[in-house]
Amino acid sequence: MLQLQSLSLRRGPHLLIDQADVTVYPGQKVGLVGYNGCGKSSLFALLLGELQADTGGAAIPNAWTIAHVAQHTPEGPREAIEFVLDGDAELRRIEAELRQVESSGDGLRQGELLGRLEAIDAYGAESRAARLLHGLGFAPGEERRPVNDYSGGWRMRLALARTLMCRSDLLLLDEPTNHLDLDAVIWLEGWLRSYSGTLLLISHDRDFLDAVTGHILHLERQQLTLYSGNYSAFERQRAERLAQQQAASERQQREMAHMRRFVDRFRAQATKARQAQSRLKALERMELIAPAHADSPFRFAFAPAETLPRPLLRLDQVAAGYGGTHVIERVALSLNPGDRIGLLGRNGAGKSTLIKVLAGVLTPSAGRMECAQALKIGYFAQHQIHQLQLDESPLAHLRRLDPAATEQALRSYLGGFGFAGDRALDPVGPLSGGEKARLVLALLIRQRPNLLLLDEPTNHLDLEMRHALSEALQGFDGALVLVSHDRHLLRVTSDTLLLVDAGAVRPFDGDLDDYPAWLAGRASKDAVLESTGNAAASASDGKDRKQQRRQAALSRQSLQPLRQREKTLEQRLDSLAARRSRIEQALSEPNLYLAEAKTQLLTLLEEQRQVNAELEETEEAWLEITEALEHARQCEEG
Repeated sequence: MLQLQSLSLRRGPHLLIDQADVTVYPGQKVGLVGYNGCGKSSLFALLLGELQADTGGAAIPNAWTIAHVAQHTPEGPREAIEFVLDGDAELRRIEAELRQVESSGDGLRQGELLGRLEAIDAYGAESRAARLLHGLGFAPGEERRPVNDYSGGWRMRLALARTLMCRSDLLLLDEPTNHLDLDAVIWLEGWLRSYSGTLLLISHDRDFLDAVTGHILHLERQQLTLYSGNYSAFERQRAERLAQQQAASERQQREMAHMRRFVDRFRAQATKARQAQSRLKALERMELIAPAHADSPFRFAFAPAETLPRPLLRLDQVAAGYGGTHVIERVALSLNPGDRIGLLGRNGAGKSTLIKVLAGVLTPSAGRMECAQALKIGYFAQHQIHQLQLDESPLAHLRRLDPAATEQALRSYLGGFGFAGDRALDPVGPLSGGEKARLVLALLIRQRPNLLLLDEPTNHLDLEMRHALSEALQGFDGALVLVSHDRHLLRVTSDTLLLVDAGAVRPFDGDLDDYPAWLAGRASKDAVLESTGNAAASASDGKDRKQQRRQAALSRQSLQPLRQREKTLEQRLDSLAARRSRIEQALSEPNLYLAEAKTQLLTLLEEQRQVNAELEETEEAWLEITEALEHARQCEEG
């Protein structure tokens, strides 16, 4: 078992954990939660031997194999599947020794090693690795591509697959869902539920924690407390304790009263009944968990939109895609104030493509898009984080957006997003990914949009910020379109679920809990179609095969410009990644932070910002191209 005994841990002058005593038994699945920066990742570093305890220690059985995802982005020319197979260290060790033994002619040792390979199912290892890659979203056939061919997000999926490949006794996962879409998150849930070892999981996805964990280890005010049950059970237990803090509870109740007033005001109006009912359901859940978040540092709300025209935006038979290939077709959609739409669909189906069309980033190739004259869009996508000015403060960003507001008003507003006091004046550059995402959201909300388009807004946000965002969205009076792998956010903010699949956008027949079953059915259908297609191909006559080859050749020819563009973008990604690595190496030099080197530091920070922005744009373009090629491949197979 894993034991923390009188453990105290510091990072610099900051005490993170004070005299902790915790026991985790073999096979337990434990979620580690707490505010960003409280010390969760530092505890993992301690368990991995990368940090030393100030007092006490952690006892882990010597025979245990520990697996964790490396923090650095993998790179190299190795095939993806070979990189994943490297996660099974014993397999690779035996293979290496077997090559040496075969050359030396030691038949006895060779037999022993072959027996051990049989015992660890080495002959099924490649199949297991391929299943891991497929589960995490890699298309069949992609496993032979070099690691360097993939963008940063997909490389992190490779790193996760490599970790899962390890036959471990203790698995440490730090935010494993950050780079995954909803399909991959659902698959990972199933894999972790069947994992037989001990799991310590850091995650800010409450539905994911609920599905996987049976205990919650809460780090708060330097204290570690182990709760029985999943995250929802932890919230209830903690809520019961915090409910006694009357002052904080009263503040929470005022926010609940605001939502009740909306329900009481609009539940009788036919045009608002659905929105009122949705808020009523969300309110019931929020009232249950509200006291558990009464001490959250985040407090913000959407100001009423200046105008709310009806409709805000309309799509009529719209098609869109990349390089002449349509990803979505014949889309008809009307957005009105109060609409709450969550988008579902497999990776590459076109969810982000639809969001970009709505945002005006991608021009439809067919059909008509009509926008209200007073339409004001708030669009959140991950690439916008890299467009922040790294040498400027959060206050400077906000002042540029709202120059007429007083400094006190702007600082009070930023305080609701966790930028209180001097943090509002510090440069953006050193902020974490989650802090930058909070700032982008703060800037977006300040613009008072009447149409919100959110594409994975919760990446890198902690549980408290996610809860605050879900509460704020309840009070938003415009229309919302949301893509997210956070099912709790989808559940409490979406009234309507639309499925993006096979180029079409249509209402999803069911609720969010039915989506995993739809995914399983879709996968089975694909397998049947593939099998049927193979049988039909083998039974077709020579003339049909000749015609199919001719059509395939024409298809390959039409896609050649896309493939050439893909290759060019991949080369550009490699170049930018190498340039970013050189900049990060330069920024690691201590002398750069001396007063006399300030000019050089600012120059490097600006160059880093530009490279990150260009890398994000290039990566996004590459993803669009690969999405289009994947869609074309699916059309050919279908």
